[in-house]
Amino acid sequence: MEIDRNELSEEEWAGALARAEVLRRLPKRPSPGEVADATAELGVSRSTLFRWLKLFRADERAAVLIGRKPGRQRRGVDAFEPELKTLVDEAISTFYATPERPTLTRLWKRIAADCRHNGLVPPSIRRLKGYIATFDTEAMKRRREGRARADAQFLALPGELSTQHPLQIVQIDHTKVDVTVVDPIERQPLGRPILTIAIDVCTRMVLGFYLSLEAPSVTSVALCLTHAIIDKAAWLQDRGIFLDWPASGLPDCIHVDNGAEFHARAFKRGCDDHNISVAYRPPGTPRFGGHIERLIGTMMGAVHLLPGTHFSNVQERGDYDSEGRAVMTMRELETWLALEIIAYHADLHRGIGRPPSAAWNEAISARPPRQVRDPLGFLIDFLPFEARVLRRTGIHLHNICYWSDGLAPWVGRSDDKVLVKYDPRDLHQVFVKLGGHYLMAPTRNPARPAITLWEQKAALRVQRARGRREIDEDTIFQTIAAQRALVDQATRDTTQTRRLRARRAHLQARPEPSASAPADEPVIALPHYPVEVWE
Repeated sequence: MEIDRNELSEEEWAGALARAEVLRRLPKRPSPGEVADATAELGVSRSTLFRWLKLFRADERAAVLIGRKPGRQRRGVDAFEPELKTLVDEAISTFYATPERPTLTRLWKRIAADCRHNGLVPPSIRRLKGYIATFDTEAMKRRREGRARADAQFLALPGELSTQHPLQIVQIDHTKVDVTVVDPIERQPLGRPILTIAIDVCTRMVLGFYLSLEAPSVTSVALCLTHAIIDKAAWLQDRGIFLDWPASGLPDCIHVDNGAEFHARAFKRGCDDHNISVAYRPPGTPRFGGHIERLIGTMMGAVHLLPGTHFSNVQERGDYDSEGRAVMTMRELETWLALEIIAYHADLHRGIGRPPSAAWNEAISARPPRQVRDPLGFLIDFLPFEARVLRRTGIHLHNICYWSDGLAPWVGRSDDKVLVKYDPRDLHQVFVKLGGHYLMAPTRNPARPAITLWEQKAALRVQRARGRREIDEDTIFQTIAAQRALVDQATRDTTQTRRLRARRAHLQARPEPSASAPADEPVIALPHYPVEVWE
């Protein structure tokens, strides 16, 4: 193997040049006398001279003569007798090169025991180490530590995800935030929230994000996307932030992993409807989502400075009491993240060589992005949906009946099912698609409280556990009311009860509908985002 000339001392490099000079003087067919003079000058045998001459004439570079000293080039590792080599190779293959990752000492002890059993002299541990060093390092690491770690060290990444304009490719991903949040009433710990965040690959602008205590879902993706496409001036002012976050607009392509929420019908059809293509990165290849992964790493690095942080790992955390020192509510953490993102936009980004905000402002001046006129309609397009029959009594979904006077003209007109969209965080209303438009239909009994899908499923589990096969709407709401009463009257406010309270914190008390207001023309507030009246 050729040695890197830059690693040699001046004396070694001078020796290689001297050998090259001697070989360069030899004619194509040297005479016996010329061969004798060259071997004497170089101090090597005749066979070594011709071996060097063959290498030099094939490349005509002095570098090929580096390290080409007389004698055996590799000592020891190839000197195993055939029987011993077979035994050592089998032990390495079946014992050492395995995911259990035994140590070199364990391997040597195993080989020594096998040698004694077969009447062979075991190699020394130093000689064994040298022999293992001759194996392919990448293949060995792949077998011992897995493909992910081997790729992280050896996989070449010559390409890049190139874009020419903003919103051409947007990456979205989730992560569990490394900080514990508290409830806004008693300031008791609730746990670690999930962050869903989107970034523009071209300008590195963070387009939007969404925080939730629930697992990643179609709804969290929809709310993150809605935040990404809207103008954020009113959203920032609502949180007391009077700085600029100019990113908004519809993406051309969304680049995501293979999470179930990104394969959901609601997500894929919502993207199709708004002419947004979806690209999935290959399974088990986080490097294909490098931009969003680095952004998440940057955000989590900043989060580690907050009270209640969990740090990156257990070793860094030490004896730090994350829950005991937690102080931030979900709303406060959301505001803090917004400020951190705005600061990130103003700082120099090494990947593009300039601040993301400057890159964004320059790029959109030449190519304005597509805008959405109806943010609530956009959100509804990405909500989960079911097909239901429109009955004379209304729409029945999740064992709850919904009705609006606007449904009356459509009753009995068709046997086809209608599309019903719902927000899992608030089952007080659904959105029914009729004639190409969505109509909001509240629960048939407006006096009933708003509930979440999580609560509805929990109520069903409770009733079925009691042996009830047929469960009506009254049973569901009575069960949920009883469960809420138990939670609210609990003498010890555990983490679970605080999380239950936080799950329904966004469900505000709803006023009685006005007799003068048409039932089919409601005013709906987009969750977390100020919007205009939607009809």
